[in-house]
Amino acid sequence: MITAHANHSRIGIFPLHDPKNCLYSKNIISFAIEKGYYSPTSGKAFEFNNVYDPPSPAHLKYTATRVWSIFRRAAPSLHFTTDYNRGIEGVKPYPLFIKPDKKLRLQDVFSLIRDHYEGTAFDMTSIPEGGPFGNPNRPRPLSWSSDSANYSWERPISTYNTAFSFVAQLRNYLPDNIGGIMWFGEDDTYTNCYFPVYCCVTEIPKAFTIGDIRHYSRESAWWTFNFVANFANVRYRNMVIDIKKVQKELENTFISQQDSIENIALQKSGNQRIAFLTQYTRKVGEKVQHRWQALGDFLITKYNDGYVKDKSGHIKTLPFLQKWTDFVIKNNPDKHKIRKWKNK
Repeated sequence: MITAHANHSRIGIFPLHDPKNCLYSKNIISFAIEKGYYSPTSGKAFEFNNVYDPPSPAHLKYTATRVWSIFRRAAPSLHFTTDYNRGIEGVKPYPLFIKPDKKLRLQDVFSLIRDHYEGTAFDMTSIPEGGPFGNPNRPRPLSWSSDSANYSWERPISTYNTAFSFVAQLRNYLPDNIGGIMWFGEDDTYTNCYFPVYCCVTEIPKAFTIGDIRHYSRESAWWTFNFVANFANVRYRNMVIDIKKVQKELENTFISQQDSIENIALQKSGNQRIAFLTQYTRKVGEKVQHRWQALGDFLITKYNDGYVKDKSGHIKTLPFLQKWTDFVIKNNPDKHKIRKWKNK
């Protein structure tokens, strides 16, 4: 089973007399009554999320859309609608847990947290909001008002606001110092790269230990990934293809060699095993840092001043998306039209 949470409490009614499976504060209900959040005489059951984090259409759009997108991709057979995340009154919320249609691999979980609602009615790369290069990133503020009405951009799962993320892989059939891995990545999930950090390691790659948000540093992994992600905003539709290519290559390599690395680790014991896995974690982390530095150099060289260099280094131009130019023309038919002389 899987669950998804996105800046909004999703636990509603929970068992009050099952301490083996459900822990909660002793005053969870009395405090709500004291503060006026809940009345036992209302005839309604105590629902934690509705009491302490009551929903609103704006809040559901910001939060529940992400839950919907996780669930719709993990279990397409359940046909989750968008009624709840669009704030339609009286609609039941999404279940707390669902069973995926199939067992999820590491790559599947990586994919679930890389999403701008591509291919849906809320696709953030679409025209016109995505601009001429299908950029899904919306700088804050995400909401605004006009003519007494309120509006907001979508809040995707993948966002530039992410400082770091990880996927925890926990396997109780292996020794603890092998079975626990944190697949770690810096910055936006869509343009990052996950590499394995075994839970027993005594040190991590230096690039992932340094960084100051006030000063750019090429030696900091956080800045390295931020540089690539930010520069991609210039021509997102094209650059993200180059980024995803390197991302997929590295992650598939780490996953494919996982069994052999862990079989070697199983032959070792004690400090030798820890030293081996520490060395491996440091090695792959350094590889990610160096490849992303090279990727940043490649992107700024290939995509320079609005031009694009081919494999031979020749400069060429790429057309705007036709849907974008069609939108520009439709919005103002005469503004960009080239005049024709009548006597020609």
